[in-house]
Amino acid sequence: MKKLIPDGISDFKTLIENNYYYVDKTPFISEVGKNVGKTLLFTRPRRFGKTLNMSMLKYFFDVKDAEENRKLFKGLAIENSPYFKEQGKYPVIFISMKDIKGITWEETLKKVKELIKDLYSEFIFLRENLDFIKQKDFDKIALMENEGNFESSLKYLATFLKEYYNQKVIVLIDEYDTPLVSAYRYGYYKEAKNFFSGLYGSVLKDNTVLQIGVITGIIRVVRAGIFSDLNNLKERSILNKEYDEYFGFLEEEVRDALKYYEIDSKLDEVHSWYNGYRFGDTKVYNPWSILNFLSEREFKSYWIDTSENYLIKDILKGANKKTFEKLNSLLFEKEVKEEITGKSTLQEVLEAHDLWELLLFSGYLTIDRKIDKNLYIIKIPNNEVKEFFRDSFIEISFGTNLTFKNLIENLLNNEIKEFEQDLQEILLKYMSFYDISNIEKVYHSFILGLMIHLEGRYHINSNGESGLGRYDIEIEPLNKNMRGFILEFKVADSEENLEKKAEEALEQIKDKKYYISLQDRGIKEITFVGMAFYKKFVKIKSF
Repeated sequence: MKKLIPDGISDFKTLIENNYYYVDKTPFISEVGKNVGKTLLFTRPRRFGKTLNMSMLKYFFDVKDAEENRKLFKGLAIENSPYFKEQGKYPVIFISMKDIKGITWEETLKKVKELIKDLYSEFIFLRENLDFIKQKDFDKIALMENEGNFESSLKYLATFLKEYYNQKVIVLIDEYDTPLVSAYRYGYYKEAKNFFSGLYGSVLKDNTVLQIGVITGIIRVVRAGIFSDLNNLKERSILNKEYDEYFGFLEEEVRDALKYYEIDSKLDEVHSWYNGYRFGDTKVYNPWSILNFLSEREFKSYWIDTSENYLIKDILKGANKKTFEKLNSLLFEKEVKEEITGKSTLQEVLEAHDLWELLLFSGYLTIDRKIDKNLYIIKIPNNEVKEFFRDSFIEISFGTNLTFKNLIENLLNNEIKEFEQDLQEILLKYMSFYDISNIEKVYHSFILGLMIHLEGRYHINSNGESGLGRYDIEIEPLNKNMRGFILEFKVADSEENLEKKAEEALEQIKDKKYYISLQDRGIKEITFVGMAFYKKFVKIKSF
């Protein structure tokens, strides 16, 4: 009987005890263990194994139930490591912020206090070992009293644990940035930043009872105010080579999983849908998507649908023309260079002062290669994310507008007059978003954006060589029996000259023989479309 597929399982003990399929990441434990007295910050996109790795660390190091937890690692790589002697030696504080988000600061603070109260309840046995003053401090937090010093609560708990076990403490804080992103969204970022700076900093900075600290999150920050004065912090992001193989699935790990579940014939398609991320020098697959594909065996978006994506969409709504041109280039697999410095504060990243850094560290883009010190070629990692950008572009630009859907269908059905009417309606409603211009490139980018929706059924080629020159847009059907299209653009100097310019565009397709490359690739039916623009007006001629 095949092992169960752990889609949605992030507790290491549950996964092992219930015989779920596990990709062995236990060498991560000994790598983390080398950092005595330090705090490690790992930033990775959501659903890339951060919580499972943190859970694994907890069960490995925790002095509580050490003998029982030792069985969880039987047969795994760490069992054969000299570091295995460290198993079960340390008291562990493990706290996850993944559910700490609210519309108001008061709501969020209440959730934090409840979380810490539950943590204190887990360690209620410590109370009897404390003197009267410390018992009072313990009780104020455990009973959620107003006088409780919640900003120092993790530091207090670490101190109590050190006194009880006479052993330094390991502190694990998972998804540290979730409440901060929520705070930014709902307008109480300053209050949240001040509180969490105290909560995290007090237990991690210059804490003599700390053995190791490990923090995970999504957004890369160096000077976020949260950890700005944490001198023992080592940040390891997707740009770093160290630890690059422990988050996400490697090529060999995916191949083994597909073979185990007898679907290894699908490797190429799995690669195009869910691979493409680069962490350090290592290419990785999205583990959430792989596990869900193994379960459902259908190629579709799994990772994208696990989030509201509100932050990304909000930022894209405010994007300027230059940003959309770059996104167009990314969607059509052209090279885009960006400077990624890592010096942005968390607030700057959230306010989209560094859009590309946010997209990169959130997993919507990835590094293709490094060019210079802080200069990178970035790209969309795979089909799953490309589908999100395509749909988001349409939704943000045109909402769920029926005219847009009709526009695409009328073009594909070769109903050019109806296509012109739909395009005219869209230009009148939406063209101001791109700024009216007498430059052909602006209209070219606009139409290219509209054609994004055809990706997957058609190859959309822009400014390619064919015949005796370069066409503007070529739409090539993947099914050779379907119709292809050549689009050529002109800008008129008046509304009266639109028809003349549209005829010129159409004649240029014929004279320059732009259709030759489509014919050479086996496309038998080709429509030539000459398009002329003047401000918000369009005229189309076809053949």
